[in-house]
Amino acid sequence: MEQEPLLRVRGLKKVYRPAGQEGGFEVKALDHVDLDILPGEYISIMGPSGSGKSTLMQILGLLDRPSEGLYLLDGNDVSNLSDDDLAQIRSRKLGFIFQFFNLLPRTSCLDNVSLPLVYTGEQDPAPRARELLTQVGLADRLDHKPHQLSGGQQQRVAIARALVNHPKIIFADEPTGNISTQQTEEVLNMLEELNRRGVTIVLVTHEPEVAHHARRSLVLRDGRIAEDKLLRDRTSGALLEGDRAPLAAAAENGHGLWARVRENVRMALVALRLNLLRTSLATLGIVIGIASFVAMMAIGEGAKEAVSDLLSSMGTNLLNIRPVNPRTAKELAGDNFRKFYPEDLEALKVFAQSQPSIAKVDGQIYGYLTASHGSYNTPVEVIGATPAIETMQAFKPVAGRFFTEEENDNQARVVLIGQTVAKNMFGDKNPVGAFLKLNRVDFEIIGLLPPKGSTNNRDRDEMVLLPLKTVLNRIYGRSTLHVLTVEAVSREAMGVAQERLRQWMRDYRQQRPGDQDTFDILNMNDIQEVYNQTTGIISSMLQAISFVSLLVGGTGIMNVMFVSVKERTREVGLRKAVGARRFDILMQFMIESVLICLLGGAFGTLLGWGLSLAASSLLGWKTVFTAGAVATSFLFAFLVGVIFGLWPARQASELAPIEALRYE
Repeated sequence: MEQEPLLRVRGLKKVYRPAGQEGGFEVKALDHVDLDILPGEYISIMGPSGSGKSTLMQILGLLDRPSEGLYLLDGNDVSNLSDDDLAQIRSRKLGFIFQFFNLLPRTSCLDNVSLPLVYTGEQDPAPRARELLTQVGLADRLDHKPHQLSGGQQQRVAIARALVNHPKIIFADEPTGNISTQQTEEVLNMLEELNRRGVTIVLVTHEPEVAHHARRSLVLRDGRIAEDKLLRDRTSGALLEGDRAPLAAAAENGHGLWARVRENVRMALVALRLNLLRTSLATLGIVIGIASFVAMMAIGEGAKEAVSDLLSSMGTNLLNIRPVNPRTAKELAGDNFRKFYPEDLEALKVFAQSQPSIAKVDGQIYGYLTASHGSYNTPVEVIGATPAIETMQAFKPVAGRFFTEEENDNQARVVLIGQTVAKNMFGDKNPVGAFLKLNRVDFEIIGLLPPKGSTNNRDRDEMVLLPLKTVLNRIYGRSTLHVLTVEAVSREAMGVAQERLRQWMRDYRQQRPGDQDTFDILNMNDIQEVYNQTTGIISSMLQAISFVSLLVGGTGIMNVMFVSVKERTREVGLRKAVGARRFDILMQFMIESVLICLLGGAFGTLLGWGLSLAASSLLGWKTVFTAGAVATSFLFAFLVGVIFGLWPARQASELAPIEALRYE
């Protein structure tokens, strides 16, 4: 019974045309080649330069595609298969021994030999690779890099790599062209031994003495088979059995994908380490962008929190009622500018008792005086208020007590002082129980106010707080108030309280429908929202500027990745030759790009944190460094790596294996 060919080609043709030209001058590398190769054959292909022998081997090895013709491998037509399908066949059935070895320069012998198994999905390829390196006499060179080996040793590594996936066919392209005579004999003996075990050998050579080791010899001239001679028995007789089942099984589970990802991460780290300066410069743009983004987020969040703390210290859920300023409402005249009086405050208190949306009411008067104690004098802001202000505006004393309603009615000469006044007058001593002179009148200090901070170059702790009637009658001798303050029961009740208050004020002042209000109601929560919106806009603008830095850094990453692809084009070709699919190559360069950006994200986050601390220390600007900012910065770094690494990675993945291997 006639044996079925392992490889069969009919009418095989390969035509090269100059780039960008259609229908013009063309070179026929192969011209209607018909060929059958049986399982277990050892065939040599010879011919002068330009005869098409290497092109034929490349097409048979699925590294290149024919222009025309039929190609059956194991009875299956492979002419129109996708690149990934061809890569899978190469990884399971074919092995390659190249003239120039094509070993990964930054990789150990063990990893070079393991590479094809990584792409077949083998979970642990190291034992098989170690076994083959031992068989070719390199057991003591497992961790050596290619540059640490002689030419013959490198070729033996290439042979071990070709055998690691139990191939049916080995394609050897001038395997003895770059080694000594003694090493040539070693390589040829290995090939003969493999053929005796049943491996089909296709050997391309220009040396007759090398070709005579084969069992069958082909001679090509001008792209055609000029001679097909049988030198010995056509096959070795010891034929291999099918594909290796464990490999197929390994490819079906998740271990194979993890092995490929692990290989890609390892190679990315090697590439980054060997090009440290270039990596550092590429990372610098990402570092600057992420650092500015993190710092701006910290400063922006700090500004929001500072505003919130400031307004909270002034009280929450407050409505401040002030008379209309005549300079801003010139159409109002005469009595319509009536100010607030103590009887207005009392009327407001009575109204508030009937309103469930209103919690408390207060009235205040402000002014400035010079306070003195002993030989110390300091200007202070004087605030007169009712006892309700203690809880309404967070004035609970940190030492001593607050004045009472009785002390307010009796115009008692008692006072609470702010932190700055206490420090200027008493230093570190407790001021409670001492006396402070205001308008040359002694007032007993009964409490120390909590710290309030500064706003608009104004120190809010440089103040004294007294009973309202004391300030009106004993200090200023006046009968009008500056502001009436109403506290709503909750933030949600602010709207209802404000509308009820406005209507009551109009009725109380006997304003007719259509008349302009003679008072203003200021909602403190609205002010807080405006401040938050303003700081948010400023923060967003600053972050947008940092995004520009990220774009510039991303462009640098893309440029570096394009250079990396060019430098490692032959490596891409080799990986595809031993079974890497487009996705594997894409992921290899994408992982490298993402690692650069994540590295930049890490350093950028640390730098941004340092900048935010510096801003807080040098400028007195509150900053808030949050976990959300860190997570966002790493997310942006990751996205920059993906977006700007995708184009060069995609170009690398689309390289044809043979074109990449030929790249100089």
